Amino acid sequence: MKVNQFPDRIVEVDNEKYLYFGGTAYLGLPTHPEFQKLLIKNILQWGTAYGSSRSANIQLIAYENGERFLANFIRAEAALTISSGMLAGKLVIEILTPQTDCFFHFPDTHPAIKVPDSLPVFIGNELNPRLLDNITERITILTDSVPSFHVQPIDFSILNSIPPNKEITLVIDESHSLGILGTNGCGIYSAINLPNIKRKITVASLGKAFGLTGGVIASDSEFNNQIINHDTFVSSAGMNAAFVQTMADSAAIYLQQHQKLKDNLKYIETHLIKNRSIHFDPNYPLIYPVIEGINEIFTANKIIVTNFKYPTDTKDLNRIVITANHKKEDLDKIIHILNQN
Repeated sequence: MKVNQFPDRIVEVDNEKYLYFGGTAYLGLPTHPEFQKLLIKNILQWGTAYGSSRSANIQLIAYENGERFLANFIRAEAALTISSGMLAGKLVIEILTPQTDCFFHFPDTHPAIKVPDSLPVFIGNELNPRLLDNITERITILTDSVPSFHVQPIDFSILNSIPPNKEITLVIDESHSLGILGTNGCGIYSAINLPNIKRKITVASLGKAFGLTGGVIASDSEFNNQIINHDTFVSSAGMNAAFVQTMADSAAIYLQQHQKLKDNLKYIETHLIKNRSIHFDPNYPLIYPVIEGINEIFTANKIIVTNFKYPTDTKDLNRIVITANHKKEDLDKIIHILNQN
């Protein structure tokens, strides 16, 4: 389906209007009037792009402002913006590869943080025996915060079973939890406090909940310095400076939209009949209906949801995306359909 404007809660296809429950604009920011005004103001100040290296002699304070905001928001020692979430992940892997003896990954890890020779964390329903042996080594564990087809974050308590001879670095892709989960949408980074994890690193796309093209890496200050001095970072242009400054200027809007999203999810929880074929959690804005012919039912009711072949799974991804911009009447329509199936 091709459309000629941003698909917010309403999308027009072939001159017909549909309710839209797709995309990744969880906080509804791309069409938010005040958010757009801030972005336009910052484009007028910082231009449409800044292609110089972040290491050049001219330093734009927009980066300092935005990255301070992100570090405080995520509750990390330091945060660094990157031109995309995908590059953020690849850059972290590039830095960690010479520091890691063996990589491990949770199921359905996003391609941004995949490593070709990585081993699975689980074999069957048990921890990989390689994680439990007596070899002293540095390991890096890769994971999404909330894997595709799931509606709850990964439970990391299983990592407590790994013996102390393994020096653990944990890398979490928070593209679909930053701005959503945690206090005020801070994500899950600050809630991970396992004693046997030496270092934790969050990477995320800012083009999801935060509504701006770019990525972020958040960790401790020492790792942040490693990134700043790495060849790939030095030789790359940064995230759009106007976008970075807009994040710092939008703190209040993020909080307001996060509360609207929480209110919408609470409304759904109150009215949606519990059904094992409908995967929903009131803290998370994705619903996965496992119902035969559900796309045809939605289409007949002038509703479009996300549907595509996802790279980490053999089946098509069908998901209902709830945003802060959905109105109660929109939610009533989708709830009514789900309650009938």
